Amino acid sequence: MLTRLEKAEQRWGGSNKLIDQWLNHRRKLLIKYFMLAGLAPYTRDEKTLPSLEDVKQFCAQLVDYVSEGHFEVYDNVVSACEKFGVQSKQTAQLLLPKISKSTDSALDFNDKYSEVIDDQVLYQLDGDLSQLAQAMESRFELEDQLLEILHTRHSA
Repeated sequence: MLTRLEKAEQRWGGSNKLIDQWLNHRRKLLIKYFMLAGLAPYTRDEKTLPSLEDVKQFCAQLVDYVSEGHFEVYDNVVSACEKFGVQSKQTAQLLLPKISKSTDSALDFNDKYSEVIDDQVLYQLDGDLSQLAQAMESRFELEDQLLEILHTRHSA
């Protein structure tokens, strides 16, 4: 996922302030995910669980990221595509419902972990993080397709 992000940053970085901000937020989310999951280089002792506070912070960051996409970035990308023809607009509109599936996964994860009181639920965290990672990886791929449409067809 970090490799895909680095490629996205190289490809589209600096082309638009909102996109730069969005990719930066994706990076922060991925770093927090790697820390929470105990993935290299942020390994954690296998016998310890992350703190409830760390999980809640990740949930907040996750919701912020998916919200930013839906309420800021996607609208701007679709509007830009709209200006350059029906085909671009249709392609962008086809991608958005696919992205929404991962939003549901992210919100389900948030609902389960953001208000955790009993840390026993954290024993399910690794499996849930793995499922979330699959959904988010699909989301990032679709988001990158949106950015590619905008960049390829409309860069001048």
